[in-house]
Amino acid sequence: MTLETLVSLRNVGLDFRQRTILNDISFDVHRREILTIIGPNGAGKSCLLKIILGLYAPNRGEVRKSSGLSIGYMPQKLTLDPSLPLTVERFLSLASRGDLQPVDQALGRVGARALRNAAVQRLSGGEFQRVLLARALLRQPDLLVLDEPAQGVDLQGQQSLYRLLAQLRDEQGFAILMVSHDLHFVMAQTDQVLCLNQHVCCSGTAESVVNHPEYLALFDTGNVEGIGVYTHKHDHHHDLHGDVVDDMPVRVHKHGPDCNHDHAHDHGSHRHD
Repeated sequence: MTLETLVSLRNVGLDFRQRTILNDISFDVHRREILTIIGPNGAGKSCLLKIILGLYAPNRGEVRKSSGLSIGYMPQKLTLDPSLPLTVERFLSLASRGDLQPVDQALGRVGARALRNAAVQRLSGGEFQRVLLARALLRQPDLLVLDEPAQGVDLQGQQSLYRLLAQLRDEQGFAILMVSHDLHFVMAQTDQVLCLNQHVCCSGTAESVVNHPEYLALFDTGNVEGIGVYTHKHDHHHDLHGDVVDDMPVRVHKHGPDCNHDHAHDHGSHRHD
């Protein structure tokens, strides 16, 4: 690992009840990098995050982390008892050991100070996501891990959240590792996109969608920011080591002659057969 590498996975595999969940996963997360993992339901995305968080131990391979790495985690969902009287301030103070000063600072960073006395159970989806983000920031993370942070948030809320994440990355200097269930759209500031379907199918960069047909079909204004379409092609060749030899913008990871996944990605269209 280099000084710029926060997390390094090499040939990681995970099995549950004699079923392979993840196989031969290798990638690095670097400082200040935004890496988005996409893939269909059941691809193993959340399990991969739990390995990185140390909640699951892989059956194969190696996970290495930089010394003293601090991780802030924003879960996919968090269910609270609706009858429990819990304000945003109290909820966050549970993660700050009762210290309200960092709570105030975290709420300020995510633009949610006005919510401090609101009941957590009455927050909208976008408001609750900001509170969960504030909770993750209380860890003063080197790496921010987000499991489908835009789930249940409308497109405008997604734009706002993505802009905020990019701003926080620039200000705080942490890396962001994000899982998205949406195969078409990812955060436009993403440095690397990793397509997962039990193994790493391919990886590349997010592309602008300003002139993309699907972008134009979905949005009737030119003011949508923070979201980009991830497109890539698979007209490539491998050398004897399985590496791509064509000068392509996407790295495709081959997993032997028996890999029967058909990953067609053209103009935001993804098929995982």
